[in-house]
Amino acid sequence: MPELRSGVRRRRRRLATVTQNITAGTTNKRSEHLVGNYVKNRAAAAKEAAAAVRLNKPRRRRKLLTIVISDSPGKGRGVAGEVGMADSGGLSSIKANEQEEEGNTAPFPDRVQVGGSPLYKVERKLGKGGFGQVFVGRRVSGGTERISGPGATEVALKFEHRNSKGCNYGPPYEWQVYNTLGGIHGVPKVHYKGKQGDYYVMVMDMLGPSLWDVWNSSGQSMLSEMIACIAVESLSILEKMHLKGYVHGDVKPENFLLGQPSSPQEKKLFLVDLGLSSKWRQGASGHVEYDQRPDMFRGTVRYASVHAHLGRTASRRDDLESLAYTLVFLHRGRLPWQGYQGDNKSFLVCKKKMTTSAEVLCEFCPAPLKQFIDIVVNLKFDEEPNYSKLISLFEGLLNPNPAIRPINTDGAQKVGQKRGRLILDDEDEGQPKKKTRMGVPATQWISVYNARKPMKQRYHYNVSDERLAQHIERGNADGLLISSVASCANLWALIMDAGTGYSNQVYELSPVFLHKEWIMEQWEDNYYISAIAGASNGSSLVVMSRGTNYCQQSYKVSESFPFKWINKKWREGFHVTSMATAGTRWGVVMSRNSGFSNQVVELDFLYPSEGIHKRWNKGYRITSTAATNDQSALILSMPRRKPVDETQETLRTSQFPSTHVKVSLKLLSLNITNPYVYYKRCQMGLIRKNGRKICILLPFALEEPCLDKGEPVRRLFENKETV
Repeated sequence: MPELRSGVRRRRRRLATVTQNITAGTTNKRSEHLVGNYVKNRAAAAKEAAAAVRLNKPRRRRKLLTIVISDSPGKGRGVAGEVGMADSGGLSSIKANEQEEEGNTAPFPDRVQVGGSPLYKVERKLGKGGFGQVFVGRRVSGGTERISGPGATEVALKFEHRNSKGCNYGPPYEWQVYNTLGGIHGVPKVHYKGKQGDYYVMVMDMLGPSLWDVWNSSGQSMLSEMIACIAVESLSILEKMHLKGYVHGDVKPENFLLGQPSSPQEKKLFLVDLGLSSKWRQGASGHVEYDQRPDMFRGTVRYASVHAHLGRTASRRDDLESLAYTLVFLHRGRLPWQGYQGDNKSFLVCKKKMTTSAEVLCEFCPAPLKQFIDIVVNLKFDEEPNYSKLISLFEGLLNPNPAIRPINTDGAQKVGQKRGRLILDDEDEGQPKKKTRMGVPATQWISVYNARKPMKQRYHYNVSDERLAQHIERGNADGLLISSVASCANLWALIMDAGTGYSNQVYELSPVFLHKEWIMEQWEDNYYISAIAGASNGSSLVVMSRGTNYCQQSYKVSESFPFKWINKKWREGFHVTSMATAGTRWGVVMSRNSGFSNQVVELDFLYPSEGIHKRWNKGYRITSTAATNDQSALILSMPRRKPVDETQETLRTSQFPSTHVKVSLKLLSLNITNPYVYYKRCQMGLIRKNGRKICILLPFALEEPCLDKGEPVRRLFENKETV
């Protein structure tokens, strides 16, 4: 008998979210119920402490659990932050490292000598980055009058404590990147590095102000020519970096530095802070594999690409999208998504980026900047950017005399060269490239089809609460059971067929989203959740069946997509078997013995076409779907037993596909010429966009010749049934 097991309860004045986490099974019939999440960020803790001090209240020493809403990226490093900008960092490692730095009480050495370097005296502090602190180092004796190179009198010393997250396994990861990239065009060279006391130290050339400093001292705006010079030289630097197999991962104004003032390099641009860099290339020519981890974020919220927000593997397109936002910010002085606060800041910023068209983003900007953004935000994951074409976009904004340009562009290929113009002209003459991001998403229905054996099937949609029982009872009388349910505009859709394999079935239409008590009662009778749907008004339809292969089941209700919980359950041997939403709330059901060997998730604000195709190529197939008005989530699974026909296709239509459910489907594994087809089985999930609807039908059926050749497929679907 399932037993309710209470989790930890922590009271707070205002509970942000209430989540449910229920587990039941036949082998271990215990359940878990997480009543609430208690989250206090550092800002709230500091505010509370300050208030206590003002009121002169004695505070008892106790252990305080502080949960920071900040996800660290791979390789054990934090999220890179910003210096001198209050709201630009968002999920910032500067903030994430504050407590860490307070705990690292070891003083900085007065003098430094590492890796065979001269002896340097540590002087004033230059700044604090995401992965350490930078000081001026002055050579104690000897040296030259040169401002750069290993013999320079004055250098930059970057310190990183041995207990910082980036040094858990030895020297900072950034050292490895500098070994490969240091000294290439636009990347400063590390002259010496080593460990002294509790700190890892890098000795580098001293540089000048950042682009943010220049922007701030120029009235927080830059002229079009300056923007064009920055674009051309930045593209040149990124191209050289990408040719070495790396992406920077945190392109922003603070990480672009000019040379020292009144020096030959004062107009030369450098790209620094390689702590978030990662490889986009495997081996000599292979691209890293695509993946998505929605709980992983790399970069700075204001300038990060949408793909970085969504946790997708970094590639060259991400650097270029971040550069686009950097250029717009430097020109306009502000980006449309600035000002968001709170724990869901990254989500809100990402949503705003997705829904802001290039026309709106580049209002009052020069035309080449809009063209640049149109290109880079629609690049594919493994697509090689056409750097020559991108550079040539800014040709008309540059002064024809390179000597008087505000920033040197020597590293860039000659702007407007014949090769770049030819590439641009050739592409313009051909078919226009399909855009994947166009601002406000369109509303559409999506049908997903899999191969199935012939069977009797029936579907209903736009069903009210009052008529739901009538349709289900009629189907049960004909030997059909529910295989999938969905909802749109508080009306229900369901698919019933004779091929579910279930022995019995019960359902409940409840005014609450996933009625816990009823579900647990059915678990006691060996029923398992086989389909769920939620309506906009918060009600739900739960279908539970006997005869499934499941041996244990768990579900969770939360205010946001619960990827961390899903990931935890994956490690425990569960897989997602059903999903639904009700308003903004997500409901996810996970089961053991589901028949899947592995699962991945595609989470997006639009239909993630590229990600789905890449998963298909690896053998994954869509098995669960759900969406709120903002986000859509698709679960793709790897079956343990390889199906006879692995084909899966999607069809997107503007209306519910009742009159053309894949009638025009291309012939799949069978050589069919007969226009009459047989559809075997489909399951339905629902995606809603902006208050409207997108329906996903899955899995589905391969078409075969109809046995009754006098019965056209249109008549079959007008009767909402196949025989």
